[in-house]
Amino acid sequence: MQPVPPPMRRRGVLAAIGVASIGGLAGCGGSAPTEDDGGEDGEGGRNDTGTDDLPTDWPSGTYADYDAATVTVRSPEDDDLGAVRAAIADTREKRYLGLSDATSLPENAGMLFVFSEPRDSLRFVMREMDFGIDIIYADAEGTITRIHNAPEPGPNEDGSEQRYPGSGQYVLEVPYKWTDRNGIEVGDTLAFDL
Repeated sequence: MQPVPPPMRRRGVLAAIGVASIGGLAGCGGSAPTEDDGGEDGEGGRNDTGTDDLPTDWPSGTYADYDAATVTVRSPEDDDLGAVRAAIADTREKRYLGLSDATSLPENAGMLFVFSEPRDSLRFVMREMDFGIDIIYADAEGTITRIHNAPEPGPNEDGSEQRYPGSGQYVLEVPYKWTDRNGIEVGDTLAFDL
């Protein structure tokens, strides 16, 4: 069943327009790893992720009343690769709006889209975006399943043709090529507390 979108927003949408397949994914339960899995205060072989470098003024503007969480990306060897302060988009309306009302995204900031269950077929679009982003799909356990570097639309494009498919229960949007700068790959894990 395709959701009926709310009315168009001022600057367009970064929206998840796919829906889960009938039947779901058997055995995909649980939640993403939490910030303190594997030890406290950096124990368990973790590197310093530079959480001191996280923006203190994000979320702001349209997103000022959104909950926020620190999302840390960890390698399969449990090394911290990077962290962002993410606005949480956990309702249909927030997921539909996405980052469409933002004029830019600070370094080490992002938006975490949270779905109630894993989705087999998601697709994010870049209608009328003014900046590029990376789109990171992760499954119910937080394991990254797909990464897209999504450049800003060209001067005569509205971005609606820029479609980025994936599957999972979480989607993290971060500044353009943030994943490249931090060496983040499919198979790494998102860790956060909601």
